[in-house]
Amino acid sequence: MPENSELIHSYKGVPFPTRVSINQLNSLDAFEAREDDLLLVSYPKSGTHWLVEILKNLYHCTSGQVTIAPPLEFQDPSKICELRNLPGPRVIPTHLPQNMVPRQVRSKDCKVIYVIRNPKDTAVSMFHYYQQNPHLPTVHKWSTFLDLFLKGEVVYGSWIDHLLSWERAETNENTLFVYYESLKKDLPKYVQEISSFLGLSVTEEQAGGGQEVLLPGDEGAKLIFRKGAVGDWKNHFTAEQNATFEALLQDKINSSELASCVEYEC
Repeated sequence: MPENSELIHSYKGVPFPTRVSINQLNSLDAFEAREDDLLLVSYPKSGTHWLVEILKNLYHCTSGQVTIAPPLEFQDPSKICELRNLPGPRVIPTHLPQNMVPRQVRSKDCKVIYVIRNPKDTAVSMFHYYQQNPHLPTVHKWSTFLDLFLKGEVVYGSWIDHLLSWERAETNENTLFVYYESLKKDLPKYVQEISSFLGLSVTEEQAGGGQEVLLPGDEGAKLIFRKGAVGDWKNHFTAEQNATFEALLQDKINSSELASCVEYEC
């Protein structure tokens, strides 16, 4: 069992860090959505913070106004109503599965961008995040962490179940699914796709101008941003671990149109 396992608790069968309290999760339906809200969704360690920077640049070079709200589930229950005072449009990050997002996000047809990263690199990135984050249990061995990841016993649960919750949602016609690996490979192309989805107009020069996103150099940033490399999983997975991964997850991945299109190297 990981050290400090009391830093994780369960809500509706999904593991969460205890920093996300049950009261916080129960209070989410008090959130007042707007039609121009954009929900930025991902499983943890899938490139959310990188995409936030891209979206900030995209809005600033077109409409000129955007508010990046705090992550939805990390809001204190007493302050969640304060989100109504933030100027729009609001970009609201979250790692929540689809069935846990506030009702108004669904009823007001808010747009959603869901970022998909290949689960092998995601597992590696999350392993390092666990090691460095004092608010998560300590797992010293990669093999131990991979076993937890494959069982869905890490924060936010199973990677594939999280993806399926959004892929199979009735409201996914308002959702743009983007692949982390594709963004890395051809950022200008997908900036154009994202801007079209959001009803923004960018020139080719503006779309190509975001190839390098400068990141802050403080300790918090170092915790969030590690390598971001595609294919780093090959430096961690043994042949046996890769075979175990395929055996446990491949059937579910093959049942998902989105998951089956994931690239594992570029």
